[in-house]
Amino acid sequence: MLKKIMLCSFFIAVSPSVLSQTSERKALKGKVMAYSSNLDGIYVLNLSSEKETVTKEGGYFSIQAKEGDSLMFSSIHFKGKIVEVNQADFGKELLYVKLETMVNQLDEVMVVQYKNINAYDLGIIPKPAKVYTPAERKLRTATGVDPKVGLNNSFALDPLLNMISGRTSMLKKELEVEKREKWISQLEDLFEEEYYTKKLQIPAENIKGFLYYAVENERLVKNLNSKDKAMATFLLGELAKKYIQTLNDEK
Repeated sequence: MLKKIMLCSFFIAVSPSVLSQTSERKALKGKVMAYSSNLDGIYVLNLSSEKETVTKEGGYFSIQAKEGDSLMFSSIHFKGKIVEVNQADFGKELLYVKLETMVNQLDEVMVVQYKNINAYDLGIIPKPAKVYTPAERKLRTATGVDPKVGLNNSFALDPLLNMISGRTSMLKKELEVEKREKWISQLEDLFEEEYYTKKLQIPAENIKGFLYYAVENERLVKNLNSKDKAMATFLLGELAKKYIQTLNDEK
């Protein structure tokens, strides 16, 4: 009986310390290795804690982690990689992670005469004014940024009339819609419909709604603009969970 009491006391005393050791995160130092001299600025994201950092010069990094955490390495210059942390990694001086460089291989090289390649594109003479999208062009005209000085001096009248009529506000909204459509088009090019239905569990009839929901996220848009597919993939997964929860709440 005395032995049982002592044994129980031992487990009661030891268990909290053991639990704290397994649940608390601590600094994990590492180094990215690749056939490249530019190893700084690579995203290191702890998928379990959603904390992130970036590599410093030479590929060195430090991030809070624990056994069982998954670390994702992401950069536009390297293929994305996910590494699972184990207890032995904390006993190492550095955790070495090897990344593969992103190589765009051309199947065939063809020499084609392009009509739109001219002295401006080659840098021989200064480039002309920026080419604007239809929505941008309408907004520039409406706000008077590029006034047209004609014989009737109407350059100051258009912006004033547009301000009174509210047309400028409407054109700004049109520009925002144009941007959203561009980001949605990017997502449709990056991922097949099957990815949304099977991987993200989005009902087929709600895919378009999810895309509009997703492009409202600033972090996702930022990674779409920088063409960081690995980070965009991770963020889509997180947004899909929230979107599905919203759909369930509405039922």
